[in-house]
Amino acid sequence: MLLGRRKSGHGRESWSFPGGHLELGEQIEDCATREVKEETGALISFVRRGPYTNDIFPAERKHYITLFVVADYVSGEIEAREPDKCERWEWFEWNDLPRPLFLPIQNLLKTGFDPFS
Repeated sequence: MLLGRRKSGHGRESWSFPGGHLELGEQIEDCATREVKEETGALISFVRRGPYTNDIFPAERKHYITLFVVADYVSGEIEAREPDKCERWEWFEWNDLPRPLFLPIQNLLKTGFDPFS
């Protein structure tokens, strides 16, 4: 799994998947492809919808529904293309994720989701 260490905003200093907000009218799979490329430089394929989580950040007074996708890495040199938001990107095994994890990933793990099943 490709995770980045967040530098700013809510979840600062936690590890998160690439992602961001949907553009008006954008499909979920297209958003994932765009965000991964913008943030990491990676090209992905076989993008498929995964579960969602209901994520509440009380201290920041923010509430998000996070839409997860699963995709295959195709190519691209991984780099922090938004260095003001992400310190670095690293690859991890699904069963050996770093800590602390961003709240949406914590909530995803509570569901028992397995991206390989």
